[in-house]
Amino acid sequence: MSTLSEYTAPEQQRALERFYFHEARLLDSRQYQQWLALLSPEISYRLPARTNPMVNNRQRGSEDMISVERELEDAGSLGCPLREERYVHLMLRVERAFKVNSWSENPPARTRRIIGNVELMARNGEALAVVSNFHLFYARPGSAEFLYSGQRRDTLCQEGDTYLLQQREVVLDYADINLPTVGLLF
Repeated sequence: MSTLSEYTAPEQQRALERFYFHEARLLDSRQYQQWLALLSPEISYRLPARTNPMVNNRQRGSEDMISVERELEDAGSLGCPLREERYVHLMLRVERAFKVNSWSENPPARTRRIIGNVELMARNGEALAVVSNFHLFYARPGSAEFLYSGQRRDTLCQEGDTYLLQQREVVLDYADINLPTVGLLF
């Protein structure tokens, strides 16, 4: 994928934002089956684990010294992601939400996603690399409320006048996980 050096047309920016706002509304409304229709059958959905490495002073003066990328557990590292799922896994999770004995989500959590800073980073034919930030408010009756935040690094493919999500990497902003679940759809 080549880096985008040109200006993003306002129409395309609005189309990308509409896609992300629509996705957030579907998830917050618990319309998970409709959300699945936004996914490519080849979807890769990852939540890399995040480490807390010390700053390497030998890299002083370089942005690599404090880069977020240094903190992420990738396929080549000794760690493993918090989640790594394909379409079939996501489909099973959606189906599980509708089962009578789905005790982990009974009553269902109340969520609200705020999506922002949507930025087209690169284009390769019909594939678009898009970065966005999110806040996800999470509340369950009888439990404490939590706020998740992070960045989503997506690859979208254009299908006519809409998009399909081909790849998502969710980089959560945390130092220590003290959240009730990372099994949410970000």
